[in-house]
Amino acid sequence: MRISGVYRKGFPIFIMLALICLVFPQIVLGSSGESGGGGVTVTPDGSIVIQIVNFLFTIWVLNLLLYRPIRKILTQRKEKVDGLELAIETSNNDVREKDDAFAAGIKEARARGFKEKDALLQQAGDEEKSIIADINRKAQAELAQIREQIKKDAEVARQSLQSEIDDFADQISQKILGRAV
Repeated sequence: MRISGVYRKGFPIFIMLALICLVFPQIVLGSSGESGGGGVTVTPDGSIVIQIVNFLFTIWVLNLLLYRPIRKILTQRKEKVDGLELAIETSNNDVREKDDAFAAGIKEARARGFKEKDALLQQAGDEEKSIIADINRKAQAELAQIREQIKKDAEVARQSLQSEIDDFADQISQKILGRAV
């Protein structure tokens, strides 16, 4: 709390100094009371009241013209700084919220990506199994055809060899015995 521009703590000290100046002017002004001592002798008279009034008037005018506008500017500056600090705090909170939302979005996107990846891998695995099953069926069908062909060829070869078996037996006997049988 201020009392006419003076803090409460300093006001009693100011009153005490003013009383000392009024009661003991010789101590304050430094005069020894001796004449011809080289000091300045000042005797308080009625002009001291005029000087006090003049001093108080000067303080009042300075307060009106100088101190109040400066205090007003300082108050406005403090309000502006407080407003800027509030705006900074608000901006920081907004940035934190947006950063959290961004991080949550990234996390959700990654989770969706992993789910889609798993779904694609599952789909690719199923497709791979169906392709392998088709290849196996074709291979089994071709194998069956090849076996059938081999059986037919073997039967044809056996029949042709069956008819020539007597000739082969004669030839082998002749070679072993060395004469015609």
